[in-house]
Amino acid sequence: MATKKLSYRFDRLPVIYPYHYRARNAISVGDLVYYGPCPEFYGIGEVLNIIDSYCIVDFRGTGVLDIHKDAFELQYMIPIHKLNLSHLLMEV
Repeated sequence: MATKKLSYRFDRLPVIYPYHYRARNAISVGDLVYYGPCPEFYGIGEVLNIIDSYCIVDFRGTGVLDIHKDAFELQYMIPIHKLNLSHLLMEV
């Protein structure tokens, strides 16, 4: 099985675990987010919907797991713009 080559340097995103103070973020529909504990697993996705404490995220297969859409508790999602991480996502 070949290893998937990622388009972005997800390894440069900070790992943020649920219940950490940095995991308490206001997330809105349309935000770009990543899965805090393991950024490279899912990649970066767009929040499509928020229902109670869950959000539906479209990752478009950007991560190692090639996931397209999934639902997560909000505490697992870290918004890119809140941490001003866009400079870390330069293409390789």
